[in-house]
Amino acid sequence: MAHKPLQKDAREERPPVVCITGHIDHGKTTLLAALRALHEAAEEKGGITQRLLAATVPVKDKDGTVHTITFLDTPGHEAFAGIRLRGIAGADIALLIVSAEDGVKPQTLESLSYIKEGKLPFIVVITKIDKPEANIERTKQSLAESEIYVEGYGGDVPVVPVSAKTGAGIHDLLEMITLVASMTGIHADFKAPARGVVLEALHDKRRGVVATLVIKDGTLKHGTGLAAGKSFSPLRIMEDTMGKTTVEARAGSVVRVIGWSELPAVGEEFLSFETKRDAEAAAKRTAEEAADKKSTVNVKKTTEPSPEQGVVPIILKTDSVGSLQALQREIAKLGTPEISPHIISEGIGEIGESDAKLAEGTAGALIIGFNVGIDRAAKNILERSSLSASVFDIIYKLLEWLTAELLSRKPKRTIEEVRGGAKIIRFFSKTRDRQIVGGRVLEGALRVGDEVRIIRRDALIGQGKIRELQQQKASVETVASGSEFGALIQGALEIAPGDRIEAIAIITV
Repeated sequence: MAHKPLQKDAREERPPVVCITGHIDHGKTTLLAALRALHEAAEEKGGITQRLLAATVPVKDKDGTVHTITFLDTPGHEAFAGIRLRGIAGADIALLIVSAEDGVKPQTLESLSYIKEGKLPFIVVITKIDKPEANIERTKQSLAESEIYVEGYGGDVPVVPVSAKTGAGIHDLLEMITLVASMTGIHADFKAPARGVVLEALHDKRRGVVATLVIKDGTLKHGTGLAAGKSFSPLRIMEDTMGKTTVEARAGSVVRVIGWSELPAVGEEFLSFETKRDAEAAAKRTAEEAADKKSTVNVKKTTEPSPEQGVVPIILKTDSVGSLQALQREIAKLGTPEISPHIISEGIGEIGESDAKLAEGTAGALIIGFNVGIDRAAKNILERSSLSASVFDIIYKLLEWLTAELLSRKPKRTIEEVRGGAKIIRFFSKTRDRQIVGGRVLEGALRVGDEVRIIRRDALIGQGKIRELQQQKASVETVASGSEFGALIQGALEIAPGDRIEAIAIITV
């Protein structure tokens, strides 16, 4: 089916898609739970959102008319910048969440930059106003210091203080969203084929490839076909944000579609077609065009670790494309001049037999899973090989563990540390490779057993080892700075008056 430009008079107002974004732990998911009077916030591991959540909320106007608003809740952790960017790209309006306790934070500013890049109208939502440390005016000042000028504070950006706990301000927020949507003019042609953006994609063991889509225009209908980049899907199973099967979804809603030929690229535009065959043909054309383009462009290779670095091979499996991208980014940050994590294999879905076999054949490889399981075949191989797979459901726990693991594998280096220095005053005798000399410690200390460097006229001429030390004809273990001593030094080179010796220690770091 050809996708023709939409006729202006065919377009109608459609429900807005609203992205909730901001810094971690500023109350985004709790706000969404309050908006739909559910408790998704409690389901997230570690108290933080680690995936993109979607919810459709019915809203009643003053005249009794009911319409809907679709919300996209994005993670605040810095690792999930890609998901925040996609959420904003798929939305019509953004809610920039700022805690009344903390004010503007790094991910607040990052989210704002994405909002501005997408030229999206936005509302500042000041959360947690019920907290003892909350200060709305101080928060507005913090916003102004970051060049975010809200209404009544030198600017025209709408601002709504809310408490998800008490419900204060929630109705005002919904009214403000409705007003901004009305002023923005959000329209769609519901009779047109659907088009929109792929928000997330994952591989479900039972159901196959699942993609979350936001529909920006048209209507998606059961029995048609979908194409997104090189991937296509017959539209047989479609679910709404509550997980209920539906046969039709209009612009302004978010759905999950099951049964794709392969993982569609997140952020990719999707198009609907009358039949699966049409969708498959469109995906094939895209794949061919991509192959032609690839053959004429120099592909930049992934940066390899330097020969001086220790390398830790990593096999990484995650539950979704968004999680994979976040971990790729964060793992790359953990490299140091001494040790580098190097992802040798990555994928979506549970840890499988091929992952275990790869680890078995790769010295020192780590298998890391995020929100995934381990299949039976992989478990058998790991048990037989005395290997293990480390699986996590909280991203910062994974990164903390990997940081410690890298530190434990950092290559050891040996360095020489000067512990003391002395000047030789007298030479007494020599028997074979042992000689007795007298001197004065100029710095540090000399100890029995110290390795020493012998220096003559600032040039290193040999090495030896202190076997005995004496002071006033009494044996001692240590001679401190400023003291004279007699020493039995073992070494092939004859030491002369005027020479210097330096006691050194070999330290492993």
